Amino acid sequence: MSKEQKHIKTAVVILNWNGKSFLEKFLPSVLEYSLEDAAVIVADNDSSDGSVDMLREKFPQVGIIQNPDNGGYARGYNLALKELNATYYVLLNSDIEVSNNWIKPVIRLMDSDKNIAACQPKIRSYYQRDEFEYAGAGGGYIDKYGYPFCRGRIFQSMEKDKGQYDDDCEVFWASGACMFVRASAFHELGGLDEDFFAHMEEIDFCWRLKNLAYKVMYCGSSTVFHVGGGTLPKKNPMKTYLNIRNNNIMLYKNLPAKRLSKVMLARLVLDGIAACKFLIDGGFKDFYAVIRAHKDYMRRLPQTRIKRKKLPHQKVSCMYQGNIVGAHFFRFKKKYTELDLLKFKC
Repeated sequence: MSKEQKHIKTAVVILNWNGKSFLEKFLPSVLEYSLEDAAVIVADNDSSDGSVDMLREKFPQVGIIQNPDNGGYARGYNLALKELNATYYVLLNSDIEVSNNWIKPVIRLMDSDKNIAACQPKIRSYYQRDEFEYAGAGGGYIDKYGYPFCRGRIFQSMEKDKGQYDDDCEVFWASGACMFVRASAFHELGGLDEDFFAHMEEIDFCWRLKNLAYKVMYCGSSTVFHVGGGTLPKKNPMKTYLNIRNNNIMLYKNLPAKRLSKVMLARLVLDGIAACKFLIDGGFKDFYAVIRAHKDYMRRLPQTRIKRKKLPHQKVSCMYQGNIVGAHFFRFKKKYTELDLLKFKC
């Protein structure tokens, strides 16, 4: 596929790497509920499981972009989206079941304000269907130390969906599991940071959008269902490594200068405490993952510093000006509504 193709308003792009079984299971719902509103494309990261042959045989209506290698989530999407001529991209995980009318409400919201650069729908669990799902839930936030959480999910505490987050609202980050992005803003930023490979890249991307005064939104009238852990399960040392390494890189890149030293020192201490807890609990591989994450963060510091110098930095909206770790583990706040909402600067 190439940019020379006819312009389309919305392109749903599913990044795939050896996810043949997910595609066979979830593509039918995507096609049923999307083709009226969008083109559907699979961007394949050099799979070896026969995914592309299966797509050609069973889903001829799906466009295919074949990337030359598995460069992870960030590079995979950066390569694929260069090939598309669209107003909006929808970055959709292969392990998501969509529902009727999932596209129109989000596009209507983004059409209403040209300053909205990214948006996510409500994300519920595929298996516990009345619960919010870890990766996005009812819209994402971070606290002042960079720890992510969501409306509907704080660490491992998931809320049931009782309609409490059916609104549209501004958030800090939109989930990379299902993220609608304005194409012009995506390319203005140069896409996702490929050094992240996977995990946290969507939060970094949304923070960079906010540093350019764009808005990131949540649309509560659109719902999808996410399996989660399709590439790496939640409890996995590689996931621990990527999350901590990338979180520190993200903070260093995007924090205003007056907060940088204080926050980075605090994260060093907090990550050290997390490493000790892993060790006490017998999680030696996770303990080592934390150490390795910080070593790699330091090794990458020169190139991260170069990126930082190219970015604007400002106080941004929807960052929680509190410590979510303390609120959850020491003051036992399990729901977004139990937090001090005055600490959200939206």
